[in-house]
Amino acid sequence: MEALQLAACGLAGGSAAVLFSAVAVGKPRAGGDAEPRVVEAPAWAGSARPGPGVWDSNWDRREPLSLVNLRKRNLESGEEELASRLDHYKAKATRHIFLIRHSQYHVDASQEKDRTLTPLGREQAELTGLRLASLGLKFNKIVHSSMTRAIETTDIISKHLPGVSKVSTDLLREGAPIEPDPPVSHWKPEAVQYYEDGARIEAAFRNYIHRADAKQQEDSYEIFICHANVIRYIVCRALQFPPEGWLRLSLNNGSITHLVVRPDGRVALRALGDTGFMPPDKISRS
Repeated sequence: MEALQLAACGLAGGSAAVLFSAVAVGKPRAGGDAEPRVVEAPAWAGSARPGPGVWDSNWDRREPLSLVNLRKRNLESGEEELASRLDHYKAKATRHIFLIRHSQYHVDASQEKDRTLTPLGREQAELTGLRLASLGLKFNKIVHSSMTRAIETTDIISKHLPGVSKVSTDLLREGAPIEPDPPVSHWKPEAVQYYEDGARIEAAFRNYIHRADAKQQEDSYEIFICHANVIRYIVCRALQFPPEGWLRLSLNNGSITHLVVRPDGRVALRALGDTGFMPPDKISRS
């Protein structure tokens, strides 16, 4: 089901080359015809990308040729020197990014600090930690949201990964990344929430999702423990699918999403919302 939903997201508009282009959707008129509704691009979206179906190889602004000083490059007389300079900026390692959704929590608590994990949520975190440990990978770090449910999920998972450092960040807190298309009736944040959260979640994407630094010699395995909206938005952006389609995806609590960023900037999705390691009676989506 998850794979089908992802495919639907991709077929809906091609690559994120049109990330924040206007989206026209049907809005019934009094006479029954559809009137286009234009969704304006957020101010932080930046300039337009190439057209649908065109992969933007410099999506993370780390494509080597774009990092060479253009003025100096135009004065180059030899290809060997240019090749050497390009090699200086070229990534050599692959980044494996594991995006973990927090476990089930008490959704009815009035204050965020009281939205702690439920007993089932704590079991889910244990299962996720065991699954990550069973992969036999040398994880480099755990970056987690500063919200209570993410912190508690991290504390349980990290017990199964001794020695892996933990870093907390506000960038990965839950929020409303961008107005979804198609819209839904049961969830309608105020416009100001998209304005505030959207820029922050986009900043999280730009800060954490990119090809490896040129100085990185070995492949890395990094864990990010955060929230469903954040993860779904990041997946759409990383695969250059229309980010407005993020709400078409669904993630279980404690699920594992695995993105791979190659040295040449190509991105692959190894797993989306995997909870196959959990018994059926331990799976939830709250």
